Amino acid sequence: MKRFTDLLSELDSETSVNAKTASLVRYFGEAGDADALWAIALFSGRRPKRTVSASLLRAWAAEASELPLWLFEECYHVVGDLAETIAAVLPSPLQQEEISLETAMDLLREMAGRSEEERKEKILGIWQNIPSDQRFTFNKLLTGGFRMGVSEKLIVKALARHTGLEENLISHRLMGNWDPYTSRLADLLFSENENDHISRPYPFYLAYALEETEQEPGPLHEWQIEYKWDGIRGQIIRRQGHTFIWTRGEELVNDKYPELMQMAENLPDGTVLDGEIVAFRDGRVLPFQQLQKRIGRKNVSKKMLGDIPVAYIAYDQLEHQHTDIREMSLEQRRQRLEGTVRDIAPLSAHILLSEITEVNRWEDLKVLRENCREIQAEGLMLKWKAGSYKTGRKRGEWWKWKLDPMQADAVMIYAQSGHGRRANLYTDLTFAVWDGDRLVPFAKAYSGLTDAELKTVDAFIKQNTIEKFGPVRSVKAEMVFEIAFEGISYSPRHKSGIAVRFPRIVRIRYDKKASEANTLEDLRKLIS
Repeated sequence: MKRFTDLLSELDSETSVNAKTASLVRYFGEAGDADALWAIALFSGRRPKRTVSASLLRAWAAEASELPLWLFEECYHVVGDLAETIAAVLPSPLQQEEISLETAMDLLREMAGRSEEERKEKILGIWQNIPSDQRFTFNKLLTGGFRMGVSEKLIVKALARHTGLEENLISHRLMGNWDPYTSRLADLLFSENENDHISRPYPFYLAYALEETEQEPGPLHEWQIEYKWDGIRGQIIRRQGHTFIWTRGEELVNDKYPELMQMAENLPDGTVLDGEIVAFRDGRVLPFQQLQKRIGRKNVSKKMLGDIPVAYIAYDQLEHQHTDIREMSLEQRRQRLEGTVRDIAPLSAHILLSEITEVNRWEDLKVLRENCREIQAEGLMLKWKAGSYKTGRKRGEWWKWKLDPMQADAVMIYAQSGHGRRANLYTDLTFAVWDGDRLVPFAKAYSGLTDAELKTVDAFIKQNTIEKFGPVRSVKAEMVFEIAFEGISYSPRHKSGIAVRFPRIVRIRYDKKASEANTLEDLRKLIS
């Protein structure tokens, strides 16, 4: 655990990619295989389920530190992070007992089947006996809040340098349904028996954003132009008579989309498709908010299957007849994809071929982009026809040209303190628009302001607080902000009756009074 704690400290303090890579390479060289495997798992999002609730951890930590619970809660609100608060208030350890990362993860798994009293005894014992600097790391694992600013690309780069394997190979082998509790590092990285990994997807190829200021990438006849749909990126795999549906976030979602599982049974064995899962009815893609209703469901009811049907818009083929075809040109892969979809489309209404749009002039392409919102598209994709299917985000061959975001001027009415280095600043803000003579909240946002602007907003909040509700403050309705968002739809779950997607702060509108903010009717007019 000490090596892992030191690694986290190094990664948190370094800003250079090369320095972070060097720290990871050093860790993989010094840590045992089991600890290294767990580090890879944690950095790639394979965190175990939380076995103890946050309320119990707060109560136990308050008891162990001999603080009244209300005072612990106040400390928590100031610090903003439960794991850090617990580590800060606990008394010095009785002894310095070293445990490995693997041991810590085994302890967390064992607690799942224990009584509350047994879990309390075990956790208090660990808090009392491990060194202070390692408590924070253990608490992060315990609370399920382990997040570190390390991309999977960085992990792959470090492992490639450590093992001598190619980055593309490592990326592929780290994907799929492997379990750090049952896997071995050597098998994961060096196994060449693909029959053991029939469920494994390919690393996704990601596009760069094409900005208005970008130089036009070349003659349009060299580019495949498609609509960019607002859904869930996913690969459908059909191998050895089995089907697997993987999202870009490496989540296996077979149970959530039974209609796609049924459709995929018609795919030829040894086929992998790349595309978008969308809500789809009556020949139209539905807003993402409709699809979102299915995302969080463990079980999809028959009614939901009828109310929110889905389709798979296929736009690339990565495997054909058990052969990896990613090195082929996009044009060649498209030919195979068209054949695949043509053969199974009559058997299922749940697969569609991504439409290619022929445009000869950039002026016409701009007009096409401006009209995307009418068909629920996010914008356009431009893919170089001669290019291969690469790994990760590579500049130059795949571009996404999204619609300009929608915007509204809104009034800040609530604020909550942030986390980490922003724990002492009110950065999580709630915004409202006018509905008659009252303000109705419609969005929360915390990104978009500079550090200097955040301090200005924080000072305003502290000087203009009306009421406190735990960590939340209501403030005088005086500050106006320009809020951008990607989509908007009706929502009975929200007080305003609408929901916006990806809200963020564009700027503070010092030039506007609260009375000049937008209205709820203005927002309703944006819903197509």
